[in-house]
Amino acid sequence: MGFKKLMASMGAGGASVETVLNEPNVVPGGVVQGEVRIQGGSVAQEIQGLTVGLQARVEVETDVGEYKENVEFHRQQVGGAFEVQPGAVHAVQFGMEIPWETPVTMFMGRQLTGMDVGVVTELQIARAIDSGDLDPVNVHPLPAQQAMLDAFGALGFRFKNADLERGHIRGTRQQLPFYQEIEFFAPEQYRGLNQVEVSFVADDREMDVILEMDKKSGLFTEGSDSYRAFRVGHADFQDTDWAAYLNQWLSEVGGKRNWF
Repeated sequence: MGFKKLMASMGAGGASVETVLNEPNVVPGGVVQGEVRIQGGSVAQEIQGLTVGLQARVEVETDVGEYKENVEFHRQQVGGAFEVQPGAVHAVQFGMEIPWETPVTMFMGRQLTGMDVGVVTELQIARAIDSGDLDPVNVHPLPAQQAMLDAFGALGFRFKNADLERGHIRGTRQQLPFYQEIEFFAPEQYRGLNQVEVSFVADDREMDVILEMDKKSGLFTEGSDSYRAFRVGHADFQDTDWAAYLNQWLSEVGGKRNWF
């Protein structure tokens, strides 16, 4: 029996964990609910704790190149110590708050290319840890974020890609160790632009909107980036014609192609 307990603590014949989400669709600031099911192994085991968290696949830039790493950006304890008997199933319900800065993974009803965000579960067993798989969550835009994305669509911008970058956007309310960039191809009327990247950094009252506009090179000039930032309140965003507002800035930067 002693040998079996040792093997169980090392993962052989031990308890396993599975997480089932009641509803995978959520918005930043919302709550994702689910159930963690712990299946007992061949011996009784002492479970020291149970946590659920949110994990994202983030791009990291270094002097020698780029690589991607998994970053857990939120964690919540959902169960204390207990003992799971051989073959028994122990179920724990949970409700986990979604941080306001959580990146958007859905756009126009489709998964954003490049986004890999989900719930991870960790079962703390004596002398061992059993981690479950990543359970994807569909993070839909907040109404104010949707208004910005709709405005880009109304102006003729086409979605290109989205990614998560490790780092901090200076001058924003950012708390997470990474930020999201949603990239759009610029339409023909903005002849001086290649593409535009938009980032949202939200809290419970408002959000920072950051635009990075990639300007085309001219006959005697190199391409360059231009930045704009503004704040949008969750309660009053409907008071502004965002397509007109964005067009004013975008036309100023990319309305004409700079040849000199």
